[in-house]
Amino acid sequence: MSRVEEASRVEDAGRAVSPLWTFGLLRSELRVTFRRWRTLALLAVLAGVPVLIGIAMKVESGGSPEGGGGGGGPAFFSQVTQNGLFLVFAALAATLPVFLPMAVGVVAGDAIAGEAHSGTLRYLLVAPAGRTRLLLAKYATTLVFCLVATLVVAASALAVGALLFPVGEVMTISGVPIGFGEGLLRALAVAVAVAASLIGFAAVGLFVSTLTSSGIAAMATTVGLLITVQILDTIPQLDALGPYLFPHYWLSFADLLREPVYWDELWKNLGMQGVYAAVFGSAAWARFSARDITA
Repeated sequence: MSRVEEASRVEDAGRAVSPLWTFGLLRSELRVTFRRWRTLALLAVLAGVPVLIGIAMKVESGGSPEGGGGGGGPAFFSQVTQNGLFLVFAALAATLPVFLPMAVGVVAGDAIAGEAHSGTLRYLLVAPAGRTRLLLAKYATTLVFCLVATLVVAASALAVGALLFPVGEVMTISGVPIGFGEGLLRALAVAVAVAASLIGFAAVGLFVSTLTSSGIAAMATTVGLLITVQILDTIPQLDALGPYLFPHYWLSFADLLREPVYWDELWKNLGMQGVYAAVFGSAAWARFSARDITA
């Protein structure tokens, strides 16, 4: 009943001042989401990925910063052993196609469906226009999770990279050196770009969550859609469809490691995510606003 009582207190406090109600609801959603063991487990798994990548590259290099590194993957993978800061970029490139969106899919897919399954949804809709505010709070919470999850990967990679490999001046993909301080700023910009790349998929997951009362079904469907769309994006015969799929420009963050920065595909990615957020966010609102939650 703690969730119900909290919703009632938020409603009572916000009757006079609507923004307080809205921010109180968002604060409640954030607290509940990030206190769940499932959320903490997801973040722990994401934090562990850079550790595994760093150890694997250290072993492959034979303990020497000049050895190993390979040539596979994006250009900056081969530079990890020379500069540990590149582990941030490598880890984000490794987690973005699968691990990060799957974690977001779990949170977004369970946002509405999980509440309906547990029976708490009806108690959260205790105020006038509660559905719209609740949906916005759920989506905002999912976006915060996107950013937190991305920063967790980046922070873990930075710590592991600094521990296992030397750090210093950064050589960009364009072959132009930049200082370590600017390299850190580029790493932060990359993390934000990766988080922004998940805006559209978060809206897709939220829409799926409004279609069912089963949290497990919503999470499975969201992850299934992710896998399906990524497969479609790799089929050569469907190249014309690729630019319209939400993961198509996900790896455009690598252009932030060029000097000068290439903005073209970065802007295309943000535009694509905005379109998906608008379309599926509207669809989620239309479905949720008409949904019968009394059963």
